[in-house]
This record gives sequence, structure tokens and C-alpha cells, in this order.
Amino acid sequence: MSTQTKTTEKKRPAEPTRLESFIDAMIDMRQTGQIFGEHGIGKTATFFSHLARAHPDTALVYVPAANLTPDDLLVNAPVRDPRTGELVLRQLVMSQLRPGRPFVLLIDDSLQAGDTIQSQLMQIACDWSLGEHDLRALGCVGVFLTDNESLSETSARRGDLALLDRMVTLRITANDTSWRRHLAAEYRPWDLRPVFSLWASLSPALRELLSPRTLDHVLANAREGFPLRWGLPLVDGERLRLAEPGPDGRPGQNRTAEILNRIAASVGVANPATIADPVRQVVRAALRNRWTVLLQGPPGCGKTELVRETVREGLGRDALYFSLPVTNVEDLCAPIPSPDGTLDNLLAAPFTGPEPKAIVWDEYNRPKDRAAFAKLMEVTQEWSLAGRRIENLRAQIAVQNPPYHLGRKLLVARNNIAQATRFTASLLVEPEDIPANEWLLARYGRDAETVLEWWKHDIDEEGRAWITKRTLERLIKLHRRGLPLEMGTVYLGDGEYAPVPLTALMDRFKGRPVTGLRELARDVEAWEARLRRAAAQSDEGGDDSDVVHQILANAELSQLKRHRAAVVRLAVLLPAKLRATYLVGASERQQRYWMEVFMEMRRS
Repeated sequence: MSTQTKTTEKKRPAEPTRLESFIDAMIDMRQTGQIFGEHGIGKTATFFSHLARAHPDTALVYVPAANLTPDDLLVNAPVRDPRTGELVLRQLVMSQLRPGRPFVLLIDDSLQAGDTIQSQLMQIACDWSLGEHDLRALGCVGVFLTDNESLSETSARRGDLALLDRMVTLRITANDTSWRRHLAAEYRPWDLRPVFSLWASLSPALRELLSPRTLDHVLANAREGFPLRWGLPLVDGERLRLAEPGPDGRPGQNRTAEILNRIAASVGVANPATIADPVRQVVRAALRNRWTVLLQGPPGCGKTELVRETVREGLGRDALYFSLPVTNVEDLCAPIPSPDGTLDNLLAAPFTGPEPKAIVWDEYNRPKDRAAFAKLMEVTQEWSLAGRRIENLRAQIAVQNPPYHLGRKLLVARNNIAQATRFTASLLVEPEDIPANEWLLARYGRDAETVLEWWKHDIDEEGRAWITKRTLERLIKLHRRGLPLEMGTVYLGDGEYAPVPLTALMDRFKGRPVTGLRELARDVEAWEARLRRAAAQSDEGGDDSDVVHQILANAELSQLKRHRAAVVRLAVLLPAKLRATYLVGASERQQRYWMEVFMEMRRS
């Protein structure tokens, strides 16, 4: 074969997918197209990419039906009649339906819309009109509805034959869209053919769970060096499991680790079980890569403040902050009549302007009402508000609590898998992932040291779960005012407080002798002698070795730096296997500190 022939073959455009061919045919025939397919297989993305490539003079008007409120498409508003000068009611249509050039209208997830919206959408689908407006006269050359038939994700079924007889319907699978082509281009120079082969070898049930959208998120996390499981969504607070259903309908063998490890091996990266400082790292990645991220963790552990602090460091400005329980639709946008006779939307001032932006959606699964959550879903899914792109939006971070904590149900909303898979990374945050201890030490000094020593050494794991960092701060404040500490713990009702004994903490505040890093540094020579005796008795050390090791392992970085000289003198006398644990799972700053200590030990 000649070089010229090979070059020609390389430049030959890819064959259109089944969905792309259907789009072209419906536009030519001026027929309404209805497309059914599972979530996350690239239905919407195919419209955006194909129209831009094959119909560059045609605009795509994208309407996410699940996120619409009744006044978004059409509203009756008083306007002045130019002939009589009187005020009359006139139907105003959304401004996006007047783009000023030929357009294709894509109504996405129409079966998820409410009843009022359904009526408006069906008028569009049946005769390409909306109220008194003829969409053809406005430039419409195609109308499409895309949907997922799953009853768990939709609120309606189309059963009216008069309606069904007006549309051409195509049912597609992931093999009918161009998702492989797009992922291959996105993740160059990786060769994704082994990943695609692995995906194709899975059963239909597993391919539905590991949808192309979810696979995209898994690869995005792999490229950042994150655990690949972060790309799997959190559905009702639980990580999605890649497990085939058994004969009884229950999940069978959990193949999550196996499949994710094979994906990692296919692209030549590791699949770490965890990374140091995960919250900060994922927020920084979101700012770099324009991600939407979900953080789920117990209340009071400091996740929201850490996110806002990290965004401030990365952007040089505060994040746009919204607490969902108190966020109304009007806090985001409001429809108004415009001078050209269309219905426009005013965006809230924080969403406008060219400066870089990041949004923190706090209490994400506690929305005030359905209308507010609908607008929120548009922003998180499409990075737009009322159909308008939010300029220079760099990242979105949603923060929420789990459905259950300490055996108690929290008042949070449920989600479905289509909503859950919109996040590039979804993290289950543990209290130890949040460096709130350093903040407490910087703010409250010796009192913070006292409560943290109590929290780490005097109560068990269940007690630590009840005493959040937020609770620790309250205990410090109550102590400084001389008030009973019990009032600062969680009140359960009927005179009952969180089941955590506070006697040891009160004793510590009163000066009972305790052993912490401060005490080790104060009497370092005596502790050196103890460690030498322990080392002489056994290479494994003794009880004194364990005490010093636990204190060093639990100390905060600021405490270690303050008592560095004592740390060097004591660490050199500990068994090597204990010293090695200080680098495992530590943050980059902690690892740097311990490497410097180890180097100093060699010189001493």
C-alpha cells in the first residue's frame, strides 16, 4: 500500500454513529425525533459535537426539562399595545428560542419534568409551537426529545397514542453514540483501546453501572493520581458497587476493585487506596480541570470551611457560597420581560462578570424546595443558569451529610443515579481527612492542646465520633466562660446528652498530670533514658517506646515543629519500624518534616 493511500485513510472522517445519522435524517424530514437510551451514554454530548461539526450554521438550543420551572418557557406578561397604547396580556417566549439563526431544539430528560412543563413540551413536540408562537417562524429546523425510560429516574410515561403518533422514535445503546471517539481524544496520549475492550467484555448490567460518563470520571481521577473509585457516584449516600445482580435480584459478587485495577493497569497508572490531604487535593484538581465535585462527610468535621479556604487560596478570592436550605430560586435568577418581546432571565450579580468563579453548594442534599433544586441541577449539570453560561466558572463543589450518622437518620433528600453521575469526583470524607486540629491550635492555643489530647487519648472511637471538631470548639469556649461542659455536647432530648464521659477532660483542665508532647519535651532527658532501657531489652522496644510513638504519631504538625529538638532526640531511640509509620498516609508537609527529622538524626 502506498504512503499516499495510507495518508488518505488516516484522514478519512469517522463513520457517523447511529444517533448522528438519525439527527441528520430528522432535520432533513422536519420530523420530531424521540430518543430513548440509558443515562450517561453520551446522548446530549453527541448533539453538541455533531451539530457543531455537521451543521455549523445551526444553533443548538438546549433545554434541560428536568430543571425547568413553569415560567421558564412561556409567561403571560402585561405589555403596551403599539396600536392602542393600552396594556394587554401577551405571551412571552424564552429568549433562547430567538437565537437569530436556524436552530435545533433539544429537550433533554422531558419525562423528568413536572405536569405543567409536560403540557408545554408536548405542544412543542406535536406541532412545533409554544403558546401563540410558531417555532418554525423563529427559525426552528428540528425538535428532539431525549429520555431515559427507567422508572427510578422519570416522573412520567408517555401512553397517549395521539401524542406518540407524532414522533419518530429511536432506542439506542452506548454503541450508538460517539463516546469512544471523544474519550480517546480527551485522554491522549493514553491508548484507551484496552479500556474499551474491557468495558465491552462486561455484562450488560455492569456496562449500565459503569456508563461511559462514569468511565470518563474514573479516567479523570486516574489521570490525577487519585483513587479510581472516586469516579464512581454516591447514590443515596453509598458508593456505587460494580456488582452483577444475582438470580434473586440482589447484588452478586462485588467486582469494583477488580475492574478498577484492570482499568488502571490498562493506562499504566496506580490505583491508590487513599492519598494524603484528599479534600484539598480534589478541590485543587477541580479548579485546574473545571470539575464538579461532591464531598460527603459527617456533620461538624470542618469540610465546608476547608473547601472555602482551599478555593480562596486557589482563586485568590472567595467562592460563591450557597446554603441550600435557605436558597430560593430568586437568589439565583428571575424571569423578566425584555424590550424585544421575549422572556429573559436576570442572573444574580455574583454569577456575572469575567472574574474567575467557584461555587460551593453547602448542604447539597437539603434543598429548600423543588424549584430551587431544579435551578441548582442546571448549574451543576450544564454549568449554565436559565440557559445562560456562567462566565469563567472554574469549579463547583457540593458538600453534604450522609443519610445516617451514629445510627440516626438525617433529614436529607435522596438522589438517583442520573443525578449522582454528574460529579467527576465523589469523596466520602472522614474527620481525619480534615486538618481542623491545626486551626483549633492556632486559634485557641493551650486550651486546644488540652481538648485534643483528651479527644485522642481519653475517649474511645465511638466517643470521638460524637465529639466533632465543632463540638471541641464549643467545649473550649464553655471552659473559658466557666460553664458546664456537658452543655456543649449534642443534646438528644429528654435531658439526655451525647454518651461521652467528660470527667477526664475536666481533670485535664484542672491540671491533672498527663503525658503529651509538651510533657515529653519538658522532661526529655528522663524519657531518653526510658527509651534506651526499652531498646536494650528488645529490638521491638517496650511500653515506654509505645507511649512516645503514640504521642509523636498523634501530634499536630505545629506541635512537632514547636518541639523539634525533643522530637529528634526521642525519635532516634525508637525502633525503625515505628519511625517508618510516620510517613504512611501523611500529608506532603508532614512527610517533609519527618524527612528533615530523619536527616538530622543521621547527623546527630
